[in-house]
Amino acid sequence: MTAATVTAGRSQRSRPASHRSLLPGGRRRAGRLRELLVSGVVDSFGLSLGWTLFNLVAADRGGLAMAGLFNAAMLTGVVLSAPVTGRLARRLNGRTLLVLAGCTEAALRVATLAALLAGADTWIVAAGVMIMHVAAYAGFAAMRAEVAAVDARPRAMTRYALSIAAVEAAGAGVAALLPLHHGALVAVFCVYGLSLVPTVLTARRARVLSAAAVPEAEGGARPTRVGRRREQAAARRSLRLPVPVLTAGGLVTLLGSGPTLLSVALASELHGQAAVAGAAAAFSVGCLLSSPAVDAVARLRLSGAVTWPLWGVGMLIGWLLAPAHLAGLFLAQFLSGLSMTALEGMMDARMAREARPGTATTVLAWSASTRALGGAVAVRFLPAVVAAPAIGLASGAAAAVLALAALTALVRTRRTAEAPATA
Repeated sequence: MTAATVTAGRSQRSRPASHRSLLPGGRRRAGRLRELLVSGVVDSFGLSLGWTLFNLVAADRGGLAMAGLFNAAMLTGVVLSAPVTGRLARRLNGRTLLVLAGCTEAALRVATLAALLAGADTWIVAAGVMIMHVAAYAGFAAMRAEVAAVDARPRAMTRYALSIAAVEAAGAGVAALLPLHHGALVAVFCVYGLSLVPTVLTARRARVLSAAAVPEAEGGARPTRVGRRREQAAARRSLRLPVPVLTAGGLVTLLGSGPTLLSVALASELHGQAAVAGAAAAFSVGCLLSSPAVDAVARLRLSGAVTWPLWGVGMLIGWLLAPAHLAGLFLAQFLSGLSMTALEGMMDARMAREARPGTATTVLAWSASTRALGGAVAVRFLPAVVAAPAIGLASGAAAAVLALAALTALVRTRRTAEAPATA
């Protein structure tokens, strides 16, 4: 050891520890989180920009029926992404999975939009959309697994989720304002496809291992081909999805997310098309404030059975005023952005924290898939049940159900805590 090394070590020990060095990884950890965050933001902006334009073109050429078909294909892809990601994550590490998913999604983004503009068969385009979103959510699960590998706290996962949700609103707003001429379409094609480049580049520093590679990383011998197959079979058997957690997240999304997922149509019908941009901006502001909200709720040390339904109440409560006042619409979107992003961050953080080694990517894929399924059911049936002016009444009824669930869970938790003391 040289004198310079000793001096440097002493100087580092004499300095007060910064907040970045309090957790493993220090400044490198903070830099990796920023890298993942920037990659996710760029990707999400490009996806939102291109997908919004895709839907505008579909609605212009085939009406709501064509747009509905493509959105159904999108949600089907999200649901199918969970088993596909689970199979891939057993064989591929985070680096390979991110590169494969990113390249596949980028190619299909450009191909499906070009096919739509060229007038290709609608069902072929829908099949491409479905596969594109399978790849998109496989990559999304892999990115969240990387975030959890760097920092497993709910704050980190919520920050990642809120940044993506906020920038998606910006991408949708830009797409809605673009004139549909040749130059604008070329720009959209470039942003739509190339926005995945940062994700592919950040995969070089991926930390997540495949499920089959975990025993070797923990100090075991390098397995043979037969041994690897046995370990993969053991990994499949050891993957135990937390069904109660997934069910709870899906039910909260089912009851709470419908008005928010239909916010563009509701805002336009209730207060005119000019209200859409303001509603999107309010949603983004709510997303940006979800991280401190999660920190505040975490300090209360309440169980997920209590807090998750309350986030669902937050998604709905503002919609009681939305039909009557424009300010009520903005309040509803603000609270929805805050609550929806907080629920996603807390649910994903819990899933990643409780996942067995090598299964984080898989369980996070199931987490997103379950929420997507709940949202799909809500979007499908809510318009059939109520019209836009009655959305406040429906929201109030769903909020009451979620509030009752939270109160019941709180009472049950208190009784469980008091039972040993009484005994």
